[in-house]
Amino acid sequence: MFLLLAVITVFNFLLSQPSMAGYLEDKYPASVLEDTTLDMFGLTRKYNYPLESHYVTTEDKYILRLFRLPRPKARPILLMHGLLDSSITWLLSGPWSALGYYLFDLGYDVWMGNARGNFYSRNHSHFNPDTDKSFWQFSWHEIGYYDLPAMIDYVLKQTKFAKLAYFGHSQGTTTFFVMTSTRPDYNEKITVMSALAPVSYMANLQAPLLPLARNFMTISGNTINEFLPRTDLWRTCFISKMTETTCFDLLYQVVGKDAEMWNATMAPVHLAHFPNGCNMKQIKHYNQLIDSGRFRQYDCGPAANLKLYNSTQPKAYAIKKITAPVALYYTYNDHLSSYKDVMQLARELPNVAEDCLYPNKKWNHMTMLWGLKARELAHKHMVEVMRKFES
Repeated sequence: MFLLLAVITVFNFLLSQPSMAGYLEDKYPASVLEDTTLDMFGLTRKYNYPLESHYVTTEDKYILRLFRLPRPKARPILLMHGLLDSSITWLLSGPWSALGYYLFDLGYDVWMGNARGNFYSRNHSHFNPDTDKSFWQFSWHEIGYYDLPAMIDYVLKQTKFAKLAYFGHSQGTTTFFVMTSTRPDYNEKITVMSALAPVSYMANLQAPLLPLARNFMTISGNTINEFLPRTDLWRTCFISKMTETTCFDLLYQVVGKDAEMWNATMAPVHLAHFPNGCNMKQIKHYNQLIDSGRFRQYDCGPAANLKLYNSTQPKAYAIKKITAPVALYYTYNDHLSSYKDVMQLARELPNVAEDCLYPNKKWNHMTMLWGLKARELAHKHMVEVMRKFES
C-alpha cells in the first residue's frame, strides 16, 4: 500500500539518470513487451479468452466497471484487487500462471471488480474526478459498504445464482470485512471468501518505508486527492540495469523481498499496469489502523466522530458479524500484512474455513498473486478449499 512513496522516490532518482532507451527492448522478449501495452480486452484476445465489460452504479452514484470471463450457467466467482491495483492484476501473469485464467479454465464464471477511483472505475453520475473534489470523498470503507454489495448483487442477478465465491487480495480483503460486518445480510450471499494477504488489524506492521509515508502525508495535507494514476513512468525503471535494480529493490522494501518467486521476466508487464490510482484517504485510513491497533472506521476527529458515530472515537468493525466462511492465506515476509495481525483476526472470526500461513519464509505481499510458482503452491489448494463449500 505504500508503494506510492517508493515510486515517487525512485522516479525522482531515475529521471536524473542518462537515457538508455534501448535497454527495455534489448533485454525483454517481444511477447512480454506487447503485454505492457494491452488493456483487459487486448490481453484476453491475445490468449484467446472471451471477455465482457459491465457497468454497475452504486447507491451513492459511483459507476464501477466489472470484467467477466464468461461461462454462462457456471458458478460465479468475484475477484477483488488491492490498493492501487485493478482487475487486470488477476490476468497479468498469463494463462499459465494468473488466477483469473486458472479459475476460468476450471469451469467457473469469473468476474473481476474495480474499486471506485481506480483506472477502470473513475466515473460518477454527477461528479467529474478531474474537477470535483467531491468525487474523492471516500475511503476503503465506502468501497466495502457500497461498491462490493453493488457488484455482488449485479453478478447474482446476471447469473441467477443465490451465492458466489469471493477472492480478495489485500484491500480486497479489507473491504470484504467492512461489507460483511456492516451489512451482515451479505454473508448469506457468499459460499466462501478466500483472503490473500488479508488486511484488517495492522498494529504489527513493519513496513520499512512507513516513516517516509507518514512524512509525505503530513506534507501533502489535503492537497492531493487522486494518487498515482496509471502513467508511462514505469518505463523509467528499465532505462538501464542500474535503474532496473533500483526499482526492484524499492519494490522489495514495500512488499517484502522474495527474489526466488519474483518473475523478473514479467516485471515490465506488472509495473506497466500498476499502480492504477487511488484516493489518499484510503491510505490515511490504513495509517489510522496502524496507530490505533484496532480495525475501525475512519477517524474524522472527535467533533465529527461524535456526529457520525455518536462517540468521539470511530466505531470498530464488528468482526463477530462476519459469519461467511473465510479462508486466510498469509505469509511471514509480508511488509503490508503482518502474520501476527492475521493471527489475531483468525482468533476473532467466527467461521474460519482455512488458516494457512505459508511455511516459506520469503513469500511476500504479492507472491500468491504474481509469484512464479503461485499456481502450483497456492492457487490449487485455494481451489480445493473453495470446492468444499459448493453444493
